[in-house]
Amino acid sequence: MITEKVMEEMFKPRQAHWRTSITKVEPNRLTTRGRLQEDLMGNISFSEMVYLLLKGDLPSDNPKKMFEAVLVSFCDHGVTPPSTQAARLMASAGSTVNACLAGGILAFGENHAGAIEKAMKNLQEGVKLAEAYGRSASETARFMVEELKTKDQKVPGFGHRYHTEDPRARKLLKLGKEYGCSGKHVELALEIEEILGREKGIKMNIDGANASILSDLGFNWRFGCGIFAIGRLPGLLAHVNEEMSSEEPFRKITELDTV
Repeated sequence: MITEKVMEEMFKPRQAHWRTSITKVEPNRLTTRGRLQEDLMGNISFSEMVYLLLKGDLPSDNPKKMFEAVLVSFCDHGVTPPSTQAARLMASAGSTVNACLAGGILAFGENHAGAIEKAMKNLQEGVKLAEAYGRSASETARFMVEELKTKDQKVPGFGHRYHTEDPRARKLLKLGKEYGCSGKHVELALEIEEILGREKGIKMNIDGANASILSDLGFNWRFGCGIFAIGRLPGLLAHVNEEMSSEEPFRKITELDTV
């Protein structure tokens, strides 16, 4: 027989359990990836903390410097990106700082910020293909370019609206070689650049360079847009602050003709 007490226990609201292996929260104690947060503070850089959160361990010296260079390379591209324009327009409209930043990030899409994720996925699949079929980087690059061409698709990570040669990409590739962080993904990206450069004069852009380097650092392609957001957020904040402090509210961007 089910008693009233048993019924109460059966239908007692149960607290939902959230599980995470990232940070353990205890009274007066925070442990992230097995390390006390107060021990990390003052002893590691912000980029190392990001690496620790995403990868589960601290990077050694050269990957640390490489990852920091990647984040710096994302910092800002003036008022040209849609995300910066969106954040500044919201600031001009009187939105709060956090709303402006959110608006900027929400402006990331297939044509802006999405390219790095696409490029990472493309390169990671390409390397797996090369390894599975015993193809060289050159053969794989040719196959990938031709396949995208038949689909009338651009190769993500190559070509830029403003730069015939993206200065950030060239520096990152140089650092990757210097730090020993260039591997099969960078090799494949360079082979693709060789083909596109010869056929169309197209060079690797910042997304292609970062996609190949992050892939060689062991990041899954799904991290691509998120890592970009981490690097770009300070730039968005600077633009929002500039808009709020230096420009008239609700300012006109263009004159509109009425009919």
